[in-house]
Amino acid sequence: MSFEKIPLDEERKNGFERQEVPIAEKFPLPDNFLEKMEKSGFSEHAETYKKVIELAEIIRECGGKALLVGGGVRDFFMGKISKDFDIEVYGLEASRIEEVIQPVGTVMEVGKAFGILKIRTESGLEIDVSLPRTDSKIDAGHRGFEIKTDPHMSIADAARRRDFTMNSMAADPLSGDIFDPFNGREDIKKRILRVTDPERFVDDPARVLRAIQFVGRFGMEIEKTSAEVIRELVPKLKEEPKERIGEEWKKLLLKSEKPSLGLNAGMNLGVFNEIHPELPPLAQTEQDPEWHPEGDVWIHTLMVIDEAAKIVNRENLEDDQKLSILLSSLCHDFGKPAVTEFKDNRIKSHGHEQAGEEPTKKFLSSIGIDFRTRDKVVKLVTNHLIPTTFYIEENLRGRKVKDSSIRRLAERIHPANINDLTLLAEADHLGRGSFDPEIREQMFLPREKFPARQWLLKKAAGINAEMGRPADVTRGRDWINLGFRPGSEIGQLIRLSNELRDEKSLSRDEILNLVHTVSAAEEATEILLSRLGKNSNKK
Repeated sequence: MSFEKIPLDEERKNGFERQEVPIAEKFPLPDNFLEKMEKSGFSEHAETYKKVIELAEIIRECGGKALLVGGGVRDFFMGKISKDFDIEVYGLEASRIEEVIQPVGTVMEVGKAFGILKIRTESGLEIDVSLPRTDSKIDAGHRGFEIKTDPHMSIADAARRRDFTMNSMAADPLSGDIFDPFNGREDIKKRILRVTDPERFVDDPARVLRAIQFVGRFGMEIEKTSAEVIRELVPKLKEEPKERIGEEWKKLLLKSEKPSLGLNAGMNLGVFNEIHPELPPLAQTEQDPEWHPEGDVWIHTLMVIDEAAKIVNRENLEDDQKLSILLSSLCHDFGKPAVTEFKDNRIKSHGHEQAGEEPTKKFLSSIGIDFRTRDKVVKLVTNHLIPTTFYIEENLRGRKVKDSSIRRLAERIHPANINDLTLLAEADHLGRGSFDPEIREQMFLPREKFPARQWLLKKAAGINAEMGRPADVTRGRDWINLGFRPGSEIGQLIRLSNELRDEKSLSRDEILNLVHTVSAAEEATEILLSRLGKNSNKK
């Protein structure tokens, strides 16, 4: 198979890596495709495709035709190996399809009302089998669709309901025939995102967000007429459930090499003015040109999130951790519009970390992010300057950062951890034209590296605090062994012990020796508070 380099203009080159796009008149036959997948290390993908072939052969024997549709075909023409293969069946009624595919796996009820049969194989693989259909919007929200299936619909009419031309192709996995009624292959070659059918496109407002994430994932440019169709649909996004909006955000952030491309498209299409009011003010907030020659806060944010995308892939993180880092990169300067001012002939943003807490919460809530991830992102945002500050304090200003400060940081940002925080700080450091005027010593940090990350991780590892909360200096059994009764009072004694370790540098043995002659928790509390220089508030 030959590959052709797709020429991109200079602006597109800077925005996205060149990709090799396969040029083929036929979809590869099973043996070729399976061999390519297995040699490339995609054994699970190959196993799924074997089931696709099995299904296609069963359908053919029963007088029908099974075609691969959607992302699996698109990915092939983008030089990618897909792990999701969807099948559309022509010539057979739904009841007959459900009957004949039983030997392949368990047919689940999920999606049946939408003309989709989901098959789960013994090994846990899932394949969607659908009938050609039309979708008509009859009500607000993603459930407000009227679905009409027609096994005798033409392939071109079935393809018309798909969002973009690159997703409107179909391929016969047995013959290799390709059906491309809307020239999706040509648009892929030119990296153009084009609406398949403007009349049907507007039935689903979430397609606006799909356009954004496709721009980010594939480095595409929205065709002019299609951009107008998308803009007209933007106001209807308010009808969409926040969870559905969130799913498109996750795909944009987790699957894009350069999320900035999709974000910029969202800003230009007016999406954020409509449903995410936290974002447009970033583009209206200037930064000091001496320290941020890249421009306003929005430009800086785009640079930071692209660096974050590189970093999370470099670190090979799980998706949930990737998402936390990428979301915090997006939100890290949400506080700047509220606090930025021109003072002493400089543009300053004092206190923007804490000012970012509320807009970050509102944004994350608007896209349906779960509470734990929301908590992590907020705490990363409100502490994102700390790694740089600590590094400069010890390495450039000569004032040692105490272990207690690092323990308190680890405690403060939980359920995020110091490793997460250093990844965000690294993205912030690299994603700028220059440095933060609040910390002038950043001028002495190497631009292409971020030494604060490894320095802080090493210090945190020395006290077992780099991946989570630091361990308590005393444990419940220590207090029970001294004769104290189990209960909430022991929890208070443990917390006070941690304060003594952090504030007074006392060890476990030194703390326990302070109270070894008493057996009442109330008396022990008084002793520990006194050692801390605090009063018990007891009258």
